[in-house]
Formats: sequence, structure tokens, C-alpha cells
Amino acid sequence: MDISKEKILKALATVEDPDLKKDLVTLGMIQDLQIGEDQTIKFKVVLTTPACPLKELIRMNCEEALKKAFGPDVQMEITMTSNVTTIRNDSPLLPEVKNIIAVASGKGGVGKSTCASNLAVSLARSGAKVGLIDADIFGPSVPTMFNVEGEQPAVKQENGKNIIQPIEQYGVKLMSIGFLTPAESAVVWRGPMASSALKQFIGDVEWGELDYLLIDLPPGTSDIHLTMVQTLPVTGAVIVTTPQKVALADATKALTMFKQAQINVPVLGVVENMAYFTPAELPDNKYYIFGQGGGRKLSEKYKTPFLGEIPLVQGIRESGDSGYPAVLKEGVIAEAFALFAENVARQVAIRNAEMTKTEVVQVKV
Repeated sequence: MDISKEKILKALATVEDPDLKKDLVTLGMIQDLQIGEDQTIKFKVVLTTPACPLKELIRMNCEEALKKAFGPDVQMEITMTSNVTTIRNDSPLLPEVKNIIAVASGKGGVGKSTCASNLAVSLARSGAKVGLIDADIFGPSVPTMFNVEGEQPAVKQENGKNIIQPIEQYGVKLMSIGFLTPAESAVVWRGPMASSALKQFIGDVEWGELDYLLIDLPPGTSDIHLTMVQTLPVTGAVIVTTPQKVALADATKALTMFKQAQINVPVLGVVENMAYFTPAELPDNKYYIFGQGGGRKLSEKYKTPFLGEIPLVQGIRESGDSGYPAVLKEGVIAEAFALFAENVARQVAIRNAEMTKTEVVQVKV
């Protein structure tokens, strides 16, 4: 059998990444190509995220391309690995963070922090390095959702500056005002003080190398949102909504805020939380108590991806209260959050391949 690296690459050049619409060779995703003494073809396929939902499809397509080129008996060893893409090269702030994702809702009570927490844990479980900033200064919920209430981050001196060590739980690095203030005490601050706290969470915390840094924003479109886009070039935003009209109205405001010309942060998509109610004893039944399809219609209206539906089930509430995110459990809930995370990772990769770098916003207010 006449096998050469040139012929192998020619065969693999017929395999396309379904999301990026280019072949694997052009994208540089075929690496460490070797031909063994027994003519075994060995190489790595370097995906754009460990959470890639198309991993097995790409592997199968590579196998079929090589069999077509060299016959059905050709031997191969394909290693599927990943390297999360970024366009945040040479960033002066958080230079080791590849992607910064804002999670916004426009209104409270739609489960934004629940979605952000489970998104973070799901991405970490896939093998990504993940951090989560709880930017809801006045209503922090991350300490409760990660079962780290009462913990306090360590502080170290570095070049005469205090550097905060984030709390780590379930493979996610965490920072929240809830770690720095008594749980029972209200944070009564004016907007500039809250904005200053967010800047500290960004610039004075030792985040290290991260594939994804999620920022769980407070409801509305306020000082915190402006501070974020004026401080960091945000890779993209995820909009969380529930199906009913009153939630969609506020989610629309959050979505259009990011799309404003002077802000111009790409919207990665919309996720619909509490999409339907499913009782534990009737897992096949779906009751659309808040309406049906509102999140999908919102995404279609603004031509943004629809990232998934999260059901309204008792287990999600219990997981939030116990501090053990639902995605860590087996079943329908975990599958829904895992699919949501895969879609977010996919949209980040597409955004990085197709769009230019997000710029820090200059907003005059």
C-alpha cells in the first residue's frame, strides 16, 4: 500500500469542520501526523473546544476519508484532542484568559445564575479551564450555588499589590462579593462602588490560564454592564430568558444593549430556562406553564443562535439550594445543561473564526 503524508493530508482535506465550514487541513487541526513501520496512520485532530458536540462525527469522517483513499483495511490511530481558540492575543488585562463570556438576562428571577453556574461546571467537566465572576454585587448567589458559603479567598502580595486567590469548586475558579461580606448583610453601595468591585474581581484576582471566564451579570442594563464592556473586550454574550412575554421584553433589552453600535459585543445566543415543567413521576410529560417557544422566537427575531431549553424541574431548585449543580447529576437535567454548554462552546469557536476582535468600549454617559 502506497501511503505518504502528502496523500494522507490530501484525503483528510476532504473532511470539513461542520461549524467552521473549512477542511481540517486548512484549519490546522491535523497535527503530529506519522506513519508507523506497519503502515499505521497516526495523527491528532485538534478541536476548537473540549466540549465539541461533533467530536465523534469528525472522527468517523476522518476514518471514512482514509478508507476511501487507502482501502478498507488501512490501520489508523486517531487521537481527538482540543485547543480552545481565542482572538484575545496580546491583551494587557487577563492575558492568559482566552474567552470572556457575559451571561445576562435583563430581569431577575429567570434563573440566570443557575444557567451560568451549570454552564461553568459543564464546560469544566468537558476538560476546559473555567472561571466564574459573580458580578451581581447586590444579590450574589454563586457562593450558595457552589456550596462555598462562608469561605474567604486568600490574599498574597505580588509586586507590592494585593492579589486575591479565587475559591475553586467543582473545577471552576470563583469570585464573588459574597466571599468578602457577611452573608446576612446587605451591600448598600452606590453604582461607582459596585463598579469598582467588579474591576477588582477582574484585575486583582489571580485567574491564571483559563479557556473561558464567565461573568454572571446582575439583572437590567446598568453601571455593572457598562463597567464590564469598558474594562474588558468581551468575546460574546449569552442571553437567558423564560418563555413568557414579560421576561422576553427585558431579555430583548439585554440583547439589544450588546448589539448597540457603540458596544458591539457579539451575542452568542439565547437559552430558554424554565421552558416546560416535567414532573418526576411523569418524565415524558411536558407542561408549558410559562408559554412555549418564546426564547426560540427571540433568537429568530434577532438572528442569533438558539442555545437550548432548560426544563423546570424540582431537581434544579434542589441543586441550587444544596450547592451541588444539577449538571453533576445524571438524567434529563444534566443532559439539557450539557447540550447548552456544547452549543455555547461551539458558538465561541464560530465567533472566533468569523469575527474580528471585540474592542474595549468607549461609552459616554
